[in-house]
Amino acid sequence: MDYISVSQYAAKYGISERTVRNYCAKGKIEGAFLTGKTWNIPSAAPLPPHKKAGAAGISPLLRRLREEKRMELRGGIYHRTQIDLTYNSNRIEGSRLTHDETRYIFETNTVGLSGGVLRVDDIVETANHFRCIDHIIENATRRLTEAFVCRLHAMLKASTSDSRKDWFAVGAYKRLPNEVGGCATCPPGQVHERMAGLLAAYNACPRPSLADLLDFHVRFERIHPFQDGNGRVGRLILFKECLAAGLVPFIITEELKMFYYRGLAHWGSTNGYLLDTCLAAQDRYKELLDYFRIPY
Repeated sequence: MDYISVSQYAAKYGISERTVRNYCAKGKIEGAFLTGKTWNIPSAAPLPPHKKAGAAGISPLLRRLREEKRMELRGGIYHRTQIDLTYNSNRIEGSRLTHDETRYIFETNTVGLSGGVLRVDDIVETANHFRCIDHIIENATRRLTEAFVCRLHAMLKASTSDSRKDWFAVGAYKRLPNEVGGCATCPPGQVHERMAGLLAAYNACPRPSLADLLDFHVRFERIHPFQDGNGRVGRLILFKECLAAGLVPFIITEELKMFYYRGLAHWGSTNGYLLDTCLAAQDRYKELLDYFRIPY
């Protein structure tokens, strides 16, 4: 019988090496055995069956997020996710708020000045992003639609300076052409058709994998359906759909920003760039789940 390494098995199925080691340690991969500290895995070993969600049809993580949100619990996974996801996603898009300032806004609903100059939009969009996360937690298993996507955008951009511009469509598709990273995006007149096609293809997938979710994310960002806020809305959707599919979600941190951008740019030719970046981010979130004793 031929055997492969943990890294080869991980690459074969598009999962992290940490997940493979967990499978091996828990006996989920039949025929895998240790030689010293190295796992040997039968090359023909299939991916372990996906663990079904609990009795309520949701994952342990989603159940915990909803419970802690309802309880308004401090110091749990919900609290940590709100702050980390909001800070990092906004920071990628140029927010000047620090992690501590983001945490202060979430915990006190007030603004703590650190001595610098703060932009009002950064504060407003931070508060709005907290509401968006609540929305995706409560509606994680809801089918993804154009109306849902536009609702997220409306929540994110509400009461910002952009919302007061006549040409800026809050909660609706862009009216003017835009580009991302110097690259052309979908013309405004074609956005509805492209988004409808993208969502139809995605919703036809009965059990999306991480690769399926990333493919959707890249296509969404290349359409760039809104005038602004596409990155944050796209990452919120990505987090939501991980919860819906029972996959461990992840947060793209500021440190991973350039690797993330490289992955977006090269998707379709070198998918491993984005996949590896997101698997690394997923491993970091798994460390939180381990700390809070949430199975996955």
